[in-house]
Amino acid sequence: MNRIALIDVALLDAASRLAAASPRLRRNHNFHAGDAHPCNRLLNAIEPGSYVRPHCHLAADKDETVLVLRGTVGVLEFDGAGQVCGSALLCAGGEAMGIDVPHGTFHSLVALAAGTVFFEAKAGPYAPLLPQERAHWAPEDGSADAPGYLDWMRSHFE
Repeated sequence: MNRIALIDVALLDAASRLAAASPRLRRNHNFHAGDAHPCNRLLNAIEPGSYVRPHCHLAADKDETVLVLRGTVGVLEFDGAGQVCGSALLCAGGEAMGIDVPHGTFHSLVALAAGTVFFEAKAGPYAPLLPQERAHWAPEDGSADAPGYLDWMRSHFE
């Protein structure tokens, strides 16, 4: 028998500890049974210093919803050439605490507080990003240019 999964402070703390210990400074906690599930629902724990390369989801059913449960996240929206065309500061319990990203929209997230956790939902099944969904104008994860680009993204919220 399946049981109700409680989302509480202990779960957020555990996810944050795993994120802080991860080389990428982020960690998912999935509620869906596996990658093939038709609805992906997860916690994403992210620490300052984690680089999320700007990307989009091209499939018409891959709109994405994010709600900040703890901490603060800066969100940037980009046009196809890499120019910032929108931004939002999301804070748990604040004036703005979430976003709904339409498919085909280039975006990235920047953790601005330690222990930040957000809830994310989008249609499954999970599929790795296609090359055309990765922003060609932004550095690759793990590249020497990524930290400087992350600093530039973070500067939009200082």
